[in-house]
Amino acid sequence: MRLPRSRKEFVLFMMVISIISVNIIAPIITCMEVGFTFENYLHTLQVIPVVWVAVIACVLITYRPAGFLTSKITAQGDSFRSCITINILCTVFLMSIIFTIVGAWIGNWAVTMEPIEMFIYRWPRNFGIALGVELLIAQPIAREVMNRFHIWKDSKAGYAV
Repeated sequence: MRLPRSRKEFVLFMMVISIISVNIIAPIITCMEVGFTFENYLHTLQVIPVVWVAVIACVLITYRPAGFLTSKITAQGDSFRSCITINILCTVFLMSIIFTIVGAWIGNWAVTMEPIEMFIYRWPRNFGIALGVELLIAQPIAREVMNRFHIWKDSKAGYAV
């Protein structure tokens, strides 16, 4: 009930997660990097549409590798929650590696070596922020949206809920 059943539902699921994540993670990381000011927050809001498109592309790129990593860590018979948690961990791990560099390029509107040079200092913080937001906010909300959508869809189709 809490997972997408079709490609259209996957798109809805990904939209909910990505919109929540981008609107929380990008401002937090940006403000931690350059300071918590209203001007910096407004600058982040201007960049969010580009970041959101990049996030969607990154999700599609990391979807299979994250699934592969998840299958190597989990065993058949593991609970749904443990499999989902490990999958979130693997997805955030891969995406945070990419976005520690790409996110800085997008935010600065310039491709430079600086994000690569500072990667080892920035990535742990970015990973922690992204993991916290995904585990505690974005994923639970998206799963609840899927659950309610399936309840609505099943009741509309005449299935007992």
